[in-house]
Amino acid sequence: MIRSAAQGQPRAAHKPRVRRWYALLALLLMLSAVIGIGVGAVGITPAQIFGLVTSRLGWQTFAFDGVQDYVFFTIRIPRVLFAGLIGASLALSGAALQGLYRNPLADPGLIGVSSGAALAAAFVIAGLGQFAGSSFAFFVPLAAFAGGLLTTALVYALSIRNGRVSTTRMLLTGIAVNALAAAGVGIIVWGSTDAQLRSITFWRLGSLGAATWTTLGLIAPFALLALLALPRHAGRLNLLSLGEREAGLLGVNVPRLQLEVIVSSALAVAASVAFTGLIGFVGLIAPHLMRLLLGSDHRRLLPASALFGASLLIVADTVARTVSAPAELPIGVITALIGAPVFLLILRRGHS
Repeated sequence: MIRSAAQGQPRAAHKPRVRRWYALLALLLMLSAVIGIGVGAVGITPAQIFGLVTSRLGWQTFAFDGVQDYVFFTIRIPRVLFAGLIGASLALSGAALQGLYRNPLADPGLIGVSSGAALAAAFVIAGLGQFAGSSFAFFVPLAAFAGGLLTTALVYALSIRNGRVSTTRMLLTGIAVNALAAAGVGIIVWGSTDAQLRSITFWRLGSLGAATWTTLGLIAPFALLALLALPRHAGRLNLLSLGEREAGLLGVNVPRLQLEVIVSSALAVAASVAFTGLIGFVGLIAPHLMRLLLGSDHRRLLPASALFGASLLIVADTVARTVSAPAELPIGVITALIGAPVFLLILRRGHS
């Protein structure tokens, strides 16, 4: 009875309101995708988007030219899907980790994945670039992916005491390991040439310029793993909000839950960061806003965070590549410009 009460919060009164919010979030995602596809040096209207899609099905509806066909299928579609998958992964991972840590300030960076990826990428850019030749562009994301996972594994291993992992200890360990990784990046930057320093700086600021069908195929399995696996833990994350001991008494295998959430999040975030560089605030802001709208029940919060995170990153990427065209602003700058004021407003509202 206790378990069902903890997991089964009142539903009937909230169902219509929750469905309306989900409908609005789905509409926002579709609108963001249409804008992301249509806006740029080569404009594509919504009618032409429909015509381009139906043309591949053998129906000729709205007219378009060859340049629009190429841009639509080769550049815009993979980039919008790339942004959507990464945004959804970051937001969903942030929401799950906030539930795991029982800390609304938690984000994927706390498990070490971002700092580890940055350290490995900086090492490759500064140390191996002159030897890697034409394969250099492949070594950086590969190193970042491996570095993110290894750092997360280190944080997890150092958090184990007497066969158990304390989320408080994991949080503090993550802060310490992140500081060490940042120091390592600082040492590499100190010894870098101007060209290497520029490459490291731009990688850390983030960009979706690497979006192609190939890179989309590389990150999709890891992103989809998180999108499918993390919502399955929603009920147990609800019980964990009562405390680790209480959740254990209600039948939650807390160590297994910690491991599964961390592994799923780390794989998705490491794959994303490997090809985009560091993108902040998505995993922090999206869950916060959805929690204000839908409450703290993870069964509603996790899917809503994924939908909003996808929309947020698509919009941020559209702004990044158009606001100063033909140059492209780092997307990490855009997400910080959007996320920091929103976060300050949330904090002000929470303490008013």
